[in-house]
Amino acid sequence: MDATNDLQQRWWALEAKLVERFSKKPDMEAILFLVGVQEFGDIKEKFTKEQKQDLMHIAVCHLLSPSGYFEMERVDEDGWPHFRQLKPMPDMTPVEQENFLKDHVLLYFDNNDF
Repeated sequence: MDATNDLQQRWWALEAKLVERFSKKPDMEAILFLVGVQEFGDIKEKFTKEQKQDLMHIAVCHLLSPSGYFEMERVDEDGWPHFRQLKPMPDMTPVEQENFLKDHVLLYFDNNDF
């Protein structure tokens, strides 16, 4: 089995767990939102569109931090984390970008015992 097939198998297993937990299959944006809310730590009933985008940004920065792309710089007075980019992202095709992000999402969920 090659690495791409292994990644896809692990991704489908994660999706199945998320469907079991939330009763619907999440897309990548929903998964990023979920990670963002988890890392922000303030669960509200409603977020504005801008806050949802900020939460997904927090998720991407947090997900890529273990690989040395970002580090948390500070938390502002409203509790929002701010990240600093440490190195540029490598040039990738859209499919490579998606797989790169999927791999980091899987690592996140493994590290958080999901």
